[in-house]
Amino acid sequence: MLEHIELFFKSIFIDNMVFAVFLGMCSYLAVSKKVATAVGLGAAVIFVLAVTVPLNWLLDQYLLRDGALAWLGPEYADYNLGFLSFILFIATIATMVQLVEIVVEKFSPSLYNSLGIFLPLIAVNCAILGGSLFMQARDIPTLGLALNYGISSGIGWFLAILAIAAIREKIRYSNVPAPLRGLGITFIITGLMGIGFQSFGGMLTGDNEPPEGTEPTTVEQVEEKELIKNEIEEDEKAVSFNDAINE
Repeated sequence: MLEHIELFFKSIFIDNMVFAVFLGMCSYLAVSKKVATAVGLGAAVIFVLAVTVPLNWLLDQYLLRDGALAWLGPEYADYNLGFLSFILFIATIATMVQLVEIVVEKFSPSLYNSLGIFLPLIAVNCAILGGSLFMQARDIPTLGLALNYGISSGIGWFLAILAIAAIREKIRYSNVPAPLRGLGITFIITGLMGIGFQSFGGMLTGDNEPPEGTEPTTVEQVEEKELIKNEIEEDEKAVSFNDAINE
């Protein structure tokens, strides 16, 4: 349960798709002039990520990675279809985006017209593909965590575009210097929001040291302990060597 909570908040604030890795910036800048439009596109991104990341996790686990075809029989265990990752991931994403486009056009024609070309362009939104590729690169172990990561990454992108849309609506009435009007002030505000989101990093990483008197439990802690032990031994040998020379 703790790893679900940690992954959820980390994906929203610390590893935010916009502020941490700058993915999906084209839609973020183009569709953030009105809050209503930003909400519609953000909701579509959440849905697409929530569906495609778990589906692509299943493809990766049972089809793409090295040895994934062992479930078909021992003779298929040596096959590696990893070179098909991009093709299958993009096919899954395009299918889901087409579904979203049909639903939005059917039930909300005004939102469909407001989003314009950027709704079908979700299929090539690098934030959507990035969610599946990050899932694969981080080797997320379970389907539940993959679903969690897809939803939380979508929420992070949604919060980013919603925040900038609200600010851009208000900033119309501000006296912005002429050279900074438009994208100039938008980039500055985005950078400041990115700094604010990154400040949440201490919420999950501020206390990684184990309590005093307890043994390290993770691989990283064990390796760190061994490294410190080796450094201490090397320092002791150097001191002994210097003492022997002085004598």
